[in-house]
Amino acid sequence: MSGEQQKEADSESKAVSDADKQGQPQARMVTVSIMGKPAQVPEDATIMRAIEHSGQQIIRGAGCREGFCGACGTIYRLPGDYRIHTGLACTTLVQDGMALSQIPSVPLEKAVYDLEELTPDVDTIKQLYPATFRCVACGTCTKACPQGLQVMDYIQAAMRGDIAELMELSYDCVACGLCALRCPAEIIQHKVGILGKRLYGRYLRKESKELDSRLQQMKDGEYNGEYAELMSLDREALSERYYARDME
Repeated sequence: MSGEQQKEADSESKAVSDADKQGQPQARMVTVSIMGKPAQVPEDATIMRAIEHSGQQIIRGAGCREGFCGACGTIYRLPGDYRIHTGLACTTLVQDGMALSQIPSVPLEKAVYDLEELTPDVDTIKQLYPATFRCVACGTCTKACPQGLQVMDYIQAAMRGDIAELMELSYDCVACGLCALRCPAEIIQHKVGILGKRLYGRYLRKESKELDSRLQQMKDGEYNGEYAELMSLDREALSERYYARDME
């Protein structure tokens, strides 16, 4: 093929490529600042996808990627807004001009205890998380919660020793720690919630014959075969099985 023929072929190929591109909708790009560095990312991307699109690899601050594990707590600001916003990187969409930073972990002092030696009352809260009683009821923790939980209300329940209410209001907490990060009283709200759920489950839960029966089946090894089968699956097969499961 001569030089002229090669140029013509290249030109035709480019024309076809351009036509293909025109036939497909192209994602609109927006500018965001990721940990201080500007990046062009698709406007419909989550924060987590935007970070990866910019070429960065997420080493920490990622887990389930579906809003359940709480590992990807993120703080950000928007143009013309003085407030600091909070969210989970896997479920929060980027906005043009957003300046964001991930919080891989929140420093805290976790109480160590033997659940069998505790009582489901306010004395346990005082003993293990005394900072709880520094709450000034400002509501900052509730505003910071990406799950929309009434965090301040469950802290107030903990201060009253109402373990059932503490469990109920904190049940959907993913322990991202953003409430503790923003709290002016420096309370570790999500750990108080975990304690409440453990106390309720151990001492206050309603008896369930169905649950007791299922636990006994597990102790008797009735599900060992199914468990062994799941453990033998590779990642792709396990993922397919997970997403094909029956969901309520």
